[in-house]
Amino acid sequence: MKTVLPPSCPMESLLRVITGPWTIYILWVLSEQGPQRFGAIKRLVPGISTRVLTERLRMLEHSGVVWREQAMTIPPAVTYGLTERGAELRGVLDKLGAIARRWEAEGAFAKASPAAE
Repeated sequence: MKTVLPPSCPMESLLRVITGPWTIYILWVLSEQGPQRFGAIKRLVPGISTRVLTERLRMLEHSGVVWREQAMTIPPAVTYGLTERGAELRGVLDKLGAIARRWEAEGAFAKASPAAE
């Protein structure tokens, strides 16, 4: 039986912040690499568009998970990093990273998708 959570459920609120296209990947990169400039994050998250990266970082900053620092240079140097709140996710991100590396070593990602069979 599926459990329906009330709208004020803390888990639902947390999942709204950390799920979504590329969000976990961005958080993992910042957790693993430390504070990064926008361009570095874009290179470390292959395939993400500038628009989506900007949206995700703004949402994470608004949620208090990521901080943003802009140096008044030309061009502007914008750096992002995990806040204390974001750092609380490190254990979960480390575990997901370990699982991803293990699954990759086992060839789990090389298998054809069920739709292709």
